[in-house]
Amino acid sequence: MYTIMAIIRVINPYTGNVVGKYEEDSRNSIIKKISIVKKNQLTLKKDIKERIELLKKIKYNFEKNIDELSNLVTNEMGKPITQSYNEIKKSINLIDYTIEHAEQFLSPELISTEAKRSYVRYDPLGVILIIMPWNFPVWQVMRAAIPAIAAGNGIILKHASIVSGTSSMLERLFETEVFKSVILKGAAINNFIKYFDGLSFTGSTSAGTIIYQEAAKNLKKVVMELGGSDPFIVIDDSNFEITVKNAVLGRLQNNGQSCIASKRFIVHESVYEEFYTAIREQFMKVKMGDPASKDTVLGPLSGNEQTKILKKQLRYLVSIGKVERFGEDNGNIVTPTIVRTDHLYNEELFGPVAILKKYRKAEEAIDMANETPYGLGASIWGNRDNAEKIVPWIDAGMVFINKIVTSDPRLPFGGIKKSGIGRELSKYGMVEFTNVKSVWVS
Repeated sequence: MYTIMAIIRVINPYTGNVVGKYEEDSRNSIIKKISIVKKNQLTLKKDIKERIELLKKIKYNFEKNIDELSNLVTNEMGKPITQSYNEIKKSINLIDYTIEHAEQFLSPELISTEAKRSYVRYDPLGVILIIMPWNFPVWQVMRAAIPAIAAGNGIILKHASIVSGTSSMLERLFETEVFKSVILKGAAINNFIKYFDGLSFTGSTSAGTIIYQEAAKNLKKVVMELGGSDPFIVIDDSNFEITVKNAVLGRLQNNGQSCIASKRFIVHESVYEEFYTAIREQFMKVKMGDPASKDTVLGPLSGNEQTKILKKQLRYLVSIGKVERFGEDNGNIVTPTIVRTDHLYNEELFGPVAILKKYRKAEEAIDMANETPYGLGASIWGNRDNAEKIVPWIDAGMVFINKIVTSDPRLPFGGIKKSGIGRELSKYGMVEFTNVKSVWVS
């Protein structure tokens, strides 16, 4: 008896054309891939210098194929082509950073005790399952996989099905038996969590909760980067032109589909009208259209489903605030939108919609920033001394002053509350999937 596997059709969200067809992995295929990675991880863990050589080969493959991979990302999920290219360049920079610092981060740490010698060493956990989203289909994978491989772990990637082609190409570019991609739709991968030694998930809080429950049942180490509703707090008109420019970038980059996008603009009453007018003018000028065109700033949302969700949210927002839209929707392209409201809105807006609120005192801005269940990032704009006074009171894993929230290989990335567990990047991220082992020698 033959098992007929489902075929996943990947649709270009701008043209509506089918850009690829991929057969789902069977249970036997997935188990076989896990077995292959487990076997080869035992060799990988022995020598960090060999791991670094592997990273150099991976870097070469990405540099050689950057144009092909950029086009594939744009065709599958609609990111403007210049942003796709920059996403891959950023991923290559992460490899460079990891090559330079891995030995230092993973070296045994001497601890002074009564022992002849005592230290902490960082040993890999084994094989890590990484479940990744479509919105940054290369960078999200790389920032989970590259540090984990540097630490000596093997990787199985379960990517979002709408970027199945990117998932397959990533396996080809890694070109190693310690990195395998499985093609699978929906939450079926949850049935395999028990076979892994750790799990990294990036995606929605609702999906993350289900995956976390399964991981907990099997006592698996997890890192989770979940949703966000990042505040963009404007405290005065210092560098106002730069503030406005970054507000537009922070809200519209990746077609507004980013967990760390600036989503709620909390503006002091003294500059509120000026800020609103400036944002409005910029939103009216945004170049929308074909994401394959180099001058496109705002392309389509990732697909029909995401477009339906955002439009449903917009219908509700009309009832609690003043909604202004700048342009005409076209298929999965949703025009830049401003919502001015005093009401609490706790849902994450995954699209080019900016919520504007006004405040009088710093305490009010802090309360507004913290009023959501999320706690990923926040940015504060204005006099930096005054901005830093607010930082301790912001419930977020990351706070940027006079810069939009970003992920940087040198800094730990992650959130609190319903925005996540654990950290990625920097030394803190590299040791997440290690056994922090105490050694005492008498």
